Amino acid sequence: NMIVDIGGGTTEIAVIALNGVVTMEAIRIAGDEMDASIVEWFHNEHKLEVGYRTAEKIKCGVGAGIADGKSKVMIKGRDLVTGIPKIITVPPDEIRKALSDTLFQIIGTIKRALERTPPELSSDILDQGIVLTGGGALLKGLDEIIREETNLPVHVAEEPITSVVIGTGMVLENIKAYSAVLF
Repeated sequence: NMIVDIGGGTTEIAVIALNGVVTMEAIRIAGDEMDASIVEWFHNEHKLEVGYRTAEKIKCGVGAGIADGKSKVMIKGRDLVTGIPKIITVPPDEIRKALSDTLFQIIGTIKRALERTPPELSSDILDQGIVLTGGGALLKGLDEIIREETNLPVHVAEEPITSVVIGTGMVLENIKAYSAVLF
């Protein structure tokens, strides 16, 4: 199985087999970096200052999905030229552009992990796909983008925010069974 855990501060990618972690990659790019990308985008492209909370709401509300071309997103911030509060509307595709560099760094790390995966496990990943966990897994359209870029099935975990904690709890409850893998 390939697990991609996109948290607030890091993205961790692991290929797991019966004997434990086979391949692992991690980068300090995740949800917080996505928020920063949105803040920077509106600063540079629209001369509009938006806060990190606003950026997170935009990220969670719109995500990286492909828009229908009709809808618009209302963004509230402070005009950097006049200093006065301002509202602008932008197409959702603009949010995807704002996130693109960050997302492609994550996708590049996924591809690196795939390149380091032994061939016999690669066929399993081809069949079973990639599982997304963490808060970043909830980003609308992220699974589609990763699917397009890797040509692999991509699934969001049933409980992406809590799945890592639940898995850790299961290991701790059965520490003897997992001791060969852990130590």
